Amino acid sequence: MGNSGSSSDDPRYSAAARAFTPKGLDDLRSLHASLAAQSETNGQYVSPDVFKAYIGIDGPFGDRIFDLVSQKRKDRRLTFEDLVIAKGTYEKGTKQEIEEFVFQILDVSDDGIVGRSDLEVVLTSMFNNLFHEDGSELKQIEAFIDSANLTSDSMSLEDFQKWCAHVPAVRKYLGSLLKPSDSGTQIPKFLIPDNIDRGQILLTKEYAWHIGGALSHHDLKEWKLLYHSGVHGQSFNTFLGHMIKAPTVLVIKDKEGCIYGGYASQPWERHPDFYGDMKSFIFQLYPKAASFRPTGANHNIQWCAVGFSSESIPNGIGFGGKINHLGLFVSANFDQGHTFECTTFGSPSLSKTTRIYPETIECWGVVPAAGDDRPEGLKGTVLDRFKEDRHMLNMVGLANSSE
Repeated sequence: MGNSGSSSDDPRYSAAARAFTPKGLDDLRSLHASLAAQSETNGQYVSPDVFKAYIGIDGPFGDRIFDLVSQKRKDRRLTFEDLVIAKGTYEKGTKQEIEEFVFQILDVSDDGIVGRSDLEVVLTSMFNNLFHEDGSELKQIEAFIDSANLTSDSMSLEDFQKWCAHVPAVRKYLGSLLKPSDSGTQIPKFLIPDNIDRGQILLTKEYAWHIGGALSHHDLKEWKLLYHSGVHGQSFNTFLGHMIKAPTVLVIKDKEGCIYGGYASQPWERHPDFYGDMKSFIFQLYPKAASFRPTGANHNIQWCAVGFSSESIPNGIGFGGKINHLGLFVSANFDQGHTFECTTFGSPSLSKTTRIYPETIECWGVVPAAGDDRPEGLKGTVLDRFKEDRHMLNMVGLANSSE
């Protein structure tokens, strides 16, 4: 096959080419020509090294991606037709076709089985690419793998699809490898007051990336540390006094060593009942890494009560479930709480035990992106925000899994 793109007899190329506009094909032709020029092949094909540099992935994982994109010919040549066929499936295919292609990427050993060792290679490569780690974050890689809840030594396509629902950041990344200009790997910039020692901070860039996988880009510009229990004290009133009218990320480390929390799309304000919308979710960070979005079973999203004397209105903050049996709850004294299996988010208990004793609590404000008029962080009606949320889920191929 040559580089013209118009004389190929391969029916796969003809079918894939029809998925692109003339401009889209011209853009792909220009991309291939640029990469082929760097490969010094007289414009005929792209070499593995140049392709891997383009996608930013080296090593066995990069080799696996090149092998799939070059149609497994093993001739170490990526033609223009190959590029169109791969992108036609990866970017323009049905949800099932895209999922199957991405799932194949995980089979680094090319033995027809996606095993734990394959996942370790893929996640290590991802972390190295995103965070410039060299494998030193093994415990966080294990946290992602453990969230797959594998019942055997291998992962099926169905297992992969379920895993993607809980690790959307991984799915976003795997779904963006051939689109480096739109990588979906944005990590927020941390804004931390000068009087707070960074060594005290629970939230790491790896944790933020995981949480951000379930958020849209305008929520991933800057996160400002609003409250830290080790600095501001364990006071509910102090906590509320530091809040802003914007979405927040609550992170808790308990005395069992577990780290988890929730994204609150609505400000933390005093209410006698549940409130909030479908953009909120809860998550685990360690020893498992998983996100749990609303299932639609009920609308018991956020809880924020203080100063109520009735036993039917527990004072504290939390997410999901029902009164006195929340998916995540911290009492107004910030010294204890609970986490139960929760139908609101389809989540398990987030810690090792249902009764929790927080060691550190911190809360981050999502700073609105420039030009975003949410001051107030609450753009549009609840229905508008739900539609926006559904659109984001569709973009990463996860809409059905959250229902």
